[in-house]
Amino acid sequence: MAAYVGRGIHGQVVEALGFRIVSGRIGQGETIDVRSVAEEMDISLTVMRESLKVLAGKGLIDSRQKRGTFVQPDGEWNFLDADVIRWRVAGGHGAKLLGDLAEVRAVIEPAVARHAAARRGERDLLALEEALAAMGRTRGDAEGAAAADAAFHRALFRATGNDLLARFDLLLEPGLRERDRLVHTHRQDDDPVPSHRAVLDAVRAGDPEGAHAAMTALLDKACADAETVTGAAATHGD
Repeated sequence: MAAYVGRGIHGQVVEALGFRIVSGRIGQGETIDVRSVAEEMDISLTVMRESLKVLAGKGLIDSRQKRGTFVQPDGEWNFLDADVIRWRVAGGHGAKLLGDLAEVRAVIEPAVARHAAARRGERDLLALEEALAAMGRTRGDAEGAAAADAAFHRALFRATGNDLLARFDLLLEPGLRERDRLVHTHRQDDDPVPSHRAVLDAVRAGDPEGAHAAMTALLDKACADAETVTGAAATHGD
């Protein structure tokens, strides 16, 4: 069992079983022999049961009398959970995930940019500028680039002045971070700053239509980058 740094034995079990389920190695509807898996992983039943509770919380499994513990249909899975997203990418489902994410972002983020341009304050502009500056310092650092990009979009959502939209980034951020890690790992020559700078310039200028257009262009570029990366990964068997 591969080490799952920083999460202890429970985290290692969650990681191993979660990946098996999401990747399809343990099929939907399949019953999990709890005792047998515990023996295979050389862990106690207590550790096994605690780990299964975590997976149940992610919607991956359920337990019932007479049937035991079994894998839920994927319609019950929490596809917004950061671990589930990561397991989907690692299990070869990155193209589907990124396609779904692109569609959701296309529906939401141009409108968010429009509202941000109409309502932003100086504190919002400062947060956006700081995130953009951080983005410019992360060339070759996939994790850093993902964090900076998430910070930019988080600040943009908050600049709308809408309390619900301000928290909507929590739904998109896990997928966005995984998308950025994937793209920046495979395309270290990519520079995300210009497309984000165009959005910030329009927001600062108080230009709602310009912000909408700039965000649409940013998302078009993001979609093209993701398609390039997932195609290259498939070609090389990644």
